[in-house]
Order: sequence, then structure tokens, then C-alpha cells
Amino acid sequence: QGQPVESGGGLVQAGASLRLSCVVSGGTFSRYTMGWFRQAPGKEREFVASIRWYGGTTSFADSVKGRFTISRDNTKNTIYLQMNDLKPEDTAVYFCAKGPGIGLGRQSAGYDSWGRGTQVTVAS
Repeated sequence: QGQPVESGGGLVQAGASLRLSCVVSGGTFSRYTMGWFRQAPGKEREFVASIRWYGGTTSFADSVKGRFTISRDNTKNTIYLQMNDLKPEDTAVYFCAKGPGIGLGRQSAGYDSWGRGTQVTVAS
């Protein structure tokens, strides 16, 4: 089973947009719940967004709701995190995860494979 590989991070100004991508090689991608988590320096890793394998139901942290969207392309084994109106508090390493999921996919325990992360830095 493939490990997720993230890309698309970078340094942007507040108010800008970024799109993160996560590719998973191997396995039946369409059967996984996929999630994005982030970890800022000195803080715990926190849930950002998820998309269930069945029905494509999405879930978002309150802090990103209305600004971030998550989507998946099962033909490309890829998920995307579109981040708009970025704020300095969005600065973190963003991790992609795959797994069977628990409920809406907001819990890290529902994922069994994690990427190495991609840095997102938002300057004020």
C-alpha cells in the first residue's frame, strides 16, 4: 500500500491562495478516507479537512470552514486541499493521511498511513 506524498506548500502573503496535492500510489484509492492535518510549531497536530471514500462526504475544522475545500480525483489517486484567504495562523506543516476513517474522518486514529508533510507559511 502506498504512502501519501504531499506537494504544493510554500510561502505566501496573507489573503493569498494555495492548493495542496496528495498522491497515493498503490492500493484501492477509492476505498480510502483521506484527510489533511496540520501541525504548527509547538502545537499539537490538528484536523483540517477530510473526504470519505464513500459518497465523498467532506468535513472541515471550524477554523478553515468557508476558506478551504477538499476534493478527490479517484482516477489520479489524488486529493486536493484548496486554501483561500490564507491567514498567518494557517502556518504549519500540512500532512495528508489515508485510511479506513472513523465517522467523518476527523480523528487521526482513523488513518493508517501518513505523508511526510509540506510546509505552508503565511506572512502577515
